[in-house]
Amino acid sequence: MKDDQKNFLLFAVLAALLLFGWPYIANHFFPTANPPVTKVEDGKSKVVPNPAADPAADDANAIRDRMVVLRETPRVAIETPAVRGSINLRGGRIDDLVLVRHRETIAKDSPPIRLLSPSGTADAYFAQFGWSGTGVATPPADALWTASGGKLTPQTPVTLTTQAGSQRYQIQISVDDGYMFTVRQSVLNTASQPVQVATYGLLSRRGAPVDKDTMTIQVGPIYEAGNGVKFGVNYTDIDEKPESFSTEGGWVGFTDHYWLATLIPDPRTQHTLKLHGRDQRHQADYSSPTPTAVAPGQTMTQTARFFAGAKETDRLDAYEEQGVAHFGNAIDWGWFSIVEKPIFVYLDWLFRLVGNFGVAIILLTFTIRLLMFPIAQRQFASMAAMRAVQPKLKALQERYKNDKPRLQQEMMKLYKEEKVNPVAGCLPTLLQIPVFYALYKVLLLTIEMRHQPFVGWIKDLSAPDPATILNLFGYLDFTPPHFLAIGIVPVLLGISMFFQFRLNPAPMDDMQKQVFGIMPWVLMFIMAPFAVGLQVYWITSNILTIAQQQLLYSRHPALRQAAAK
Repeated sequence: MKDDQKNFLLFAVLAALLLFGWPYIANHFFPTANPPVTKVEDGKSKVVPNPAADPAADDANAIRDRMVVLRETPRVAIETPAVRGSINLRGGRIDDLVLVRHRETIAKDSPPIRLLSPSGTADAYFAQFGWSGTGVATPPADALWTASGGKLTPQTPVTLTTQAGSQRYQIQISVDDGYMFTVRQSVLNTASQPVQVATYGLLSRRGAPVDKDTMTIQVGPIYEAGNGVKFGVNYTDIDEKPESFSTEGGWVGFTDHYWLATLIPDPRTQHTLKLHGRDQRHQADYSSPTPTAVAPGQTMTQTARFFAGAKETDRLDAYEEQGVAHFGNAIDWGWFSIVEKPIFVYLDWLFRLVGNFGVAIILLTFTIRLLMFPIAQRQFASMAAMRAVQPKLKALQERYKNDKPRLQQEMMKLYKEEKVNPVAGCLPTLLQIPVFYALYKVLLLTIEMRHQPFVGWIKDLSAPDPATILNLFGYLDFTPPHFLAIGIVPVLLGISMFFQFRLNPAPMDDMQKQVFGIMPWVLMFIMAPFAVGLQVYWITSNILTIAQQQLLYSRHPALRQAAAK
């Protein structure tokens, strides 16, 4: 009896550590889902404001109102199916951009995501292109440019022109129907002597990021310098020590959870990429290390590109096919992309087929279980066989309870005689772990999952269940602690796991029985902060497991009879 009490006390302590300590571990290694887009109050769903969705939003600490700043300078409008904004003719900056396909919240009147804001506003964020040289006049940072047209669209590029000394400078800007700007920088030498000039581009950002930088999601500086995308640098690193890379090709910029802005210099020329910052001001830039000689009457032109938009998987992959090295990996897939990318592609295809990501996740679960059906059948057969030999194992345990080595020998002998493998049932579970983790990353990373509804109160499959039970769905005026914020879907997950666990052979050890008895409910609390989509996958998988077991028993009645005995 004392041993049982000791074991139960030990288990209670371990369960408490797991329950209360898991959030701290998970937030470091496995960040939980995105913030809920709705909350349930008085039994009704209400939209939750989400200022973190706007990386360049105005706030109480704004230096000046954005609209005031925008009206102070002459501008060229930007209008495409994906973005709206304007180019500042004072400095030739692309400094005003909103993403019209992506909203801050799910509310119908929610404003679009603002990515870029002009200097002089809170969280200023802009791109600028120019020239440097020795012994030659170049346009200053606040030069006033003349535009060839009043609106930049995919069909109508705009050329900006200014004069500095004896040189005529031009910036021709074009844009596609997505998020890619093409910038052709030209200088015409009208002097009587050759001049040496070099191009540069910079991306300036003010303010701290709202999104959280974690081991799973890179938020901050990002670059590709010829050997793959690098995520290891953060804002603090470049505050303390600037980063510099010499390369052909590549790109450099800043990434948020779902948004990205990068400079992509001419891949045919050698250039230097830099990242540096100070006092909440950070800059990514490129420059040509060696100036180019431009003879009298000649023109030198170099072409760069500038991406500013959402990290839509298909679009990033398309830009990679157009020559932007490793651009598809601007999404931080990590080392597990070999599984994550196919899972995403198939899930996205299912979504386009049925029009609901929740249903697509259920169909994905069916597909995975169908592919593993033969293995699962062997698992269930092994589980049933283990249940059938439980009385014999119990008898051996009673007979050799004081002789552990002999007990192990007799158990192995029994397994061999009955042709039972106690670990055979683990294989399907082990095979599902990569799929489960891949789906976790897909729900966490991809913007295609953002704000995708399922049914009823579930308005975002990439966020936790907002229907909190402990405050009676908002009828009680208090907010439960994070680890007790249990919704309806996590409870359904716990119930499905309880019935699925009952299919397993009963452990011989009383301590193990206690662990298996409470484990579904511990896991319910652990999984509650994770994305609803992940819980939908697990619930569906558990239901299919139960159905497969019933199918096995119906096809093999002897197994049910053996288990009953």
